[in-house]
Amino acid sequence: MSDGVENGTIVRLERVDARIEPYDWAYARENAESIAAHWARISAGKPEMFNGRVMLQNRAAIRDGVFEASYFETDYAAFMAWRDAGHPGPAIRNGFAMAALRANDGAFLCGRMGEHTANAGKVYFAAGTPDREDARPDGTLDLAGSVTRELGEETGLRVEELSVGAGWTAVIEQGRIAFMREVDIDLPAEAARALMLERMKTLDEEELSDIVVVRDLAEAEKHDMPPFMRRYLAHIFDGD
Repeated sequence: MSDGVENGTIVRLERVDARIEPYDWAYARENAESIAAHWARISAGKPEMFNGRVMLQNRAAIRDGVFEASYFETDYAAFMAWRDAGHPGPAIRNGFAMAALRANDGAFLCGRMGEHTANAGKVYFAAGTPDREDARPDGTLDLAGSVTRELGEETGLRVEELSVGAGWTAVIEQGRIAFMREVDIDLPAEAARALMLERMKTLDEEELSDIVVVRDLAEAEKHDMPPFMRRYLAHIFDGD
């Protein structure tokens, strides 16, 4: 799948060039019954879960600080079944953008996923697997736009209240690449958390149950945080 894209690495990038292209994903085509059964299990009692269309990454290369990737469209149910089965088949990744939101006192602000979501209780930055809303008319994928869109949809924060950095930090794993973009808010962490919690009450759909303040790695260990998030936070805190 890749050229210079190695699992277990953290890479600084100038930009991400992503394009949507046709791709015949054999896993989805050959496992329709098991995918449907898996979806029935994980969505039981969670009527808010929706089997929409998402974009997964099937080709990637890093050249001169630029991440070049192609994506294809598939069902969310197929993605979840593939993920939970341990990423079988040819190398595919969920390549998504995340808003690495940081307050002016240096603390990071993460969301805790609500009980009605597929990742209930998990703590991480605002993000979402790319979907049709991220597709531009020319066939490219707007990952930068996804950063502020997802942050707004999950927390109610507005672009004009934020300072969005340039470039990306890619945390690369089997089956996943988190493209982290630095986003700052000019408030202390507790004030930013209070603002976000208040805004979340007004959202049409609440994905998050709480906002978590993370000031150091010891605090990160207290939460149900995916390993890639811990790796990113260690990378940043060690560099501060």
